[in-house]
Amino acid sequence: MKKIASFTVDHDKLDKGMYISRTDGDVVTYDIRMKKPNAGDYLNNGAMHTFEHLFATYARNSALSDQVVYVGPMGCRTGFYLLVRDTVSNEQAIALVQETFRFIEGFEGEIPGSKREECGNYLEHDLPGAKEVARDMNAVLDGWTAAQLQYT
Repeated sequence: MKKIASFTVDHDKLDKGMYISRTDGDVVTYDIRMKKPNAGDYLNNGAMHTFEHLFATYARNSALSDQVVYVGPMGCRTGFYLLVRDTVSNEQAIALVQETFRFIEGFEGEIPGSKREECGNYLEHDLPGAKEVARDMNAVLDGWTAAQLQYT
């Protein structure tokens, strides 16, 4: 089988940050790398699950909500994918991620969609862990520009 594009990126050279992974028609996939690949430190399941609920909820309630196609975690537990329509500029995508991560860092209260009838694994959430990941990434993404979106 043909190797998919994301497997052609040298993960040993990736650092935390936000990158354009690919463009398919009118959909742009952003790679939001929250942990350095293959470094032994990964998102724990509870924090990643909570982060997913908060990230998806915020993005789908933002001014760009109609342009958000998908928000979800990477199976390797080193980050998230954000898929948006190509009508969203790179600067808007960066701003959305920065706003979302600030929202997550400061979030208090009940995690959206975390009741048994709303979630297939409602017991596995970690809000303090999600907030810590957001705090770390806020420092990484502070001042991030469109010029930094290319894989190195």
